[in-house]
Amino acid sequence: MATRRKPMSEINVVPYIDVMLVLLVIFMATAPLLTQGVSVDLPEAASDAITDAENDPLVVSMREDGALFMNTGVAATRGVADKGTRVTIFSLQEQAAKILRARPEVPVYIKADQSLNYGEVVRVMTVLQKAGAPSVGLITDPPDQIGG
Repeated sequence: MATRRKPMSEINVVPYIDVMLVLLVIFMATAPLLTQGVSVDLPEAASDAITDAENDPLVVSMREDGALFMNTGVAATRGVADKGTRVTIFSLQEQAAKILRARPEVPVYIKADQSLNYGEVVRVMTVLQKAGAPSVGLITDPPDQIGG
């Protein structure tokens, strides 16, 4: 008599793991490319570069139309717009306070369009100081060295 083999009831998961690792690598490589930025026309000013060791500052961007964006991601390199979450002046204090309570040493900067009214920038600085920021810096573009 011929002996019958018992059916195998195991699933080989190695191909699934391989597929998942490939997908993980693809998502890790494409995620930084999907960031959207806030375009701001910064004023030019001669100043020293920031030598802060902190790689993750709190940056509030103010567009020409007065829209506010808060960024807590890794600092963007020059020429690359950074990703930001749109906020209102009313929610800015609450959200900034949460970040400053969790990380009290985080540097706080404002990146405002040069055509904005000075009073609008001061209003945002006041809100950030009420949220607990000990100091607020302003981000500018270096002046064009060729033109003057």
